[in-house]
Amino acid sequence: MKPEVSVIIPSYNTENYIYQAIDSALKQTLNNIEIIVVDDASTDGTLNVLKKFNDQRLKILANPKNIGVAGTRNRALKVAKGQWVAVLDSDDWYAPERLERLLQVAYSEDADIVADDLYFIEDGQDYPWSTLISQSGESINQVKLIEPALFVETDMYGQQGLHLGLSKPIFKRDFLISNNIEYDEILTINEDFWLALQCLVYRAKFILLPEQYYFYRSRSGSLASSVSAGVNKNLVNLELTCQKIQDFMKLKDIINCHPNLAQALSKKLKISQKYLDYYRVVTALKKRQYLNFFRQITSNPYFFIHVIFRLPGIIKRRIQYYILGDKSTFSLAHLK
Repeated sequence: MKPEVSVIIPSYNTENYIYQAIDSALKQTLNNIEIIVVDDASTDGTLNVLKKFNDQRLKILANPKNIGVAGTRNRALKVAKGQWVAVLDSDDWYAPERLERLLQVAYSEDADIVADDLYFIEDGQDYPWSTLISQSGESINQVKLIEPALFVETDMYGQQGLHLGLSKPIFKRDFLISNNIEYDEILTINEDFWLALQCLVYRAKFILLPEQYYFYRSRSGSLASSVSAGVNKNLVNLELTCQKIQDFMKLKDIINCHPNLAQALSKKLKISQKYLDYYRVVTALKKRQYLNFFRQITSNPYFFIHVIFRLPGIIKRRIQYYILGDKSTFSLAHLK
């Protein structure tokens, strides 16, 4: 009998976390599942941890070399046999009833994609500090249909919103196969967002369930290292985002079918480019590339306006972190 759900877990150097991730999948109230772990050439003891399990539902594959999370997930998708595909990062974990509950909603709503709310939890902490929906500022008390334009409009860089690109939905596998949809291996970040958007433009029915069954662990170092790493990560993220949006908007057949989506993507591109210009200046300054810094300043006359706009938030976050001890103030900005 084919499994109802294939849980795919890409792993890379998560020896301290992956046992909890796999254990949470194996202990689902839905028993008819398979769990596919693909290790992306870890250099720590991750593979040794995987050998501790003895469950026929667990399949372990290992990449001969590191290919990145998108390629690793695609390898898992190719061997998956479940009617549905669920993603689990190797440092996160599921609540026991998660898959059973998401399938109930999928069948009752005749959905192709179902996402739940998720808990944000700091590494080493016992309790979540917030949830995705709580951080969005929206009040959602029942299942919600997610249209393509709404998906993009609520995922603008640097702005409050649902940011469903962070969610970990289950996908109907036949839908992915019939539309030839897989993760974009060029991307090193936000691959979940673009996979879901690709599904939406092919008319997938996407349902959001305002219940929390996914624990999303935020692993951050010291404030200084996190902010420095965050600046570099944001720069790469924004460069890829801008290029991906521009490429997506060239697909006229899709854009013509979704005029509201075109408007949302144009807005997302404009906002992303503004932040990209800002981070190019900041990165040049942090790296002491002063010639490049002045070049970026010259080509970006709105930099100081952007700094003034961001200054109150920057000061507020540092007060929360240093004086109030609220580490969560940086967590959402630097999630993996």
